[in-house]
Amino acid sequence: MKNSDKEKIESIIRIRKKAHTYFLKKSEVYRSFTDMEKKTFREGKLSILNKELIAAGISVVINCESCMEWHIRKALDEGATEDQIIEAIEVALEMSGGPGTVSARFAMSVLDFYRKKEKQ
Repeated sequence: MKNSDKEKIESIIRIRKKAHTYFLKKSEVYRSFTDMEKKTFREGKLSILNKELIAAGISVVINCESCMEWHIRKALDEGATEDQIIEAIEVALEMSGGPGTVSARFAMSVLDFYRKKEKQ
């Protein structure tokens, strides 16, 4: 993983935490969004793991680096294997074509970032 990707991922995490705290205090709409997120990502007919893998794939398709960081980490937290995450990325590649390969590069860096953190 390039050092610049590591720095980007760490920056995404830091900025998300700061913004989350800020908007929780100041925005009713943001609080409603976080409530919807909690309801969406709970056990249902689909497991939380499956929902996170779907979200990781969608993140690649829409090229949302912050979303990739969040949902790949959450999928790992739910016990996803590297192979499961790669399959979710592969589905995203098939659905998005060439542009998805660009997003998949960052998704690979996120996965590598968390695999290295686990070894520390």
